[in-house]
Amino acid sequence: MYVFIWLAAQVLSVYTRHGQSLSLPNLKGLNIEEAEKILEQKKLRYIITDTVFVDKLPKLAVAEQNPAPNSKVKEGRIIYLSINSDASATVLMPNLINSSLRYAETVLSGMGLLVGSVTMRPDIAQNAVLDQLWKGQSMQPGTKLPKGASIDLVVGDGSGGALVPMPNLNGLSLLDATNVLQTSLLQLGTVVYEGQVKDSTKAIVKRQNPPFLEGATMKGGEFVDLFLSAP
Repeated sequence: MYVFIWLAAQVLSVYTRHGQSLSLPNLKGLNIEEAEKILEQKKLRYIITDTVFVDKLPKLAVAEQNPAPNSKVKEGRIIYLSINSDASATVLMPNLINSSLRYAETVLSGMGLLVGSVTMRPDIAQNAVLDQLWKGQSMQPGTKLPKGASIDLVVGDGSGGALVPMPNLNGLSLLDATNVLQTSLLQLGTVVYEGQVKDSTKAIVKRQNPPFLEGATMKGGEFVDLFLSAP
């Protein structure tokens, strides 16, 4: 009789322990293989229910879990996981042309894009976006870009193309000539190298178009073509 009672108590104890709850570990940020090993040790099962993109998480890492970490669960419970995608997310370039700088900044931020450099250009439309660039290239609306890309903006300064003195660029390097043009509120146009130029950094401006005339003026924002050759 006592033996029977002892055996019944042992069976009941095992059954009770089998139904005991355990604390669910925090799987967020772990690679799916690491998370799988932990769940197997805990005698838990899992199902991947979604794939998301989180820029700051490693690829194929656990982004979300349900139930939440530290929840009490029983052996055999199914844990639902969201996994970070192994592909980079992309967004479509919005059309920011003619919008205000503040509006453009808000749109870029909302789409997961960054505001890069903001360059002012002589134009009657003050603080209006005149061009949108990525890696130095103008971007057409609808172009696919990686999320987090930095977009440079060219913005009107409201000058309305005021007259500025024509600079004399002859004898300057391309870098120095470009800096003078920017200071003069003018833009670099076509750059042509004439003759044999082995080192473009040493080439100098031989002539410019429009040609320099003492006392002449140009409208702010106009282009100046440069013709360079070896010194």
